[in-house]
Amino acid sequence: MLLKKALEPFHLILASQSPRRQDILTQMGLVFETRVRSVEEDYPDHLQGKEIPIFLAELKASAFEGDLQVQDILITSDTIVWCDGEALGKPKDVNDAKHLLRKLSGTMHEVFTAVCLKTTTQISTVVDVTKVYFNPISDQHIEQYIHECKPFDKAGAYGVQDWMGLVAVNRIEGSFYNVMGFPSHLVHKELEKIAATLNPKQQFYEV
Repeated sequence: MLLKKALEPFHLILASQSPRRQDILTQMGLVFETRVRSVEEDYPDHLQGKEIPIFLAELKASAFEGDLQVQDILITSDTIVWCDGEALGKPKDVNDAKHLLRKLSGTMHEVFTAVCLKTTTQISTVVDVTKVYFNPISDQHIEQYIHECKPFDKAGAYGVQDWMGLVAVNRIEGSFYNVMGFPSHLVHKELEKIAATLNPKQQFYEV
């Protein structure tokens, strides 16, 4: 828990309502405040793949411009599912969720998550990609999943940690936690860098 000790002089702010991101940061042993600002998550049409979550994570961070204190470290994040050259976000309704899951059925897609870390003096953004391979999913299973799990707050209309992940995911290549929406290994490294910059006397060990 060297990082937790290194961050003691600072105030960590997670700008996300996602319970998965909050749980992962808690499991990392870090103390943080949740503070969310309303942002229209629109992006330019020309952006592709990882460019989209990078843009949106930095857009969410910009909503805090001028409000951070010197001891604050802000974390914003965004996740998209990328399939056949198309970004799949959160479903708008039941029919949209069915459409997204049918599109993912029996295919490989990529999950991109970008995390932006911002202080009053610096900003850095990291992005991770995980390939996810789905088994074919029947319409009956899709309808049951939507009815029981209500995946309307999840990119691509599924959670890798719930029933769909247990049954439909054949394999993944990359970080499991990235698919959940928070590449914890990258966040840990970036927080170490920031803490070392703000407090150069602190020593770290490689994990």
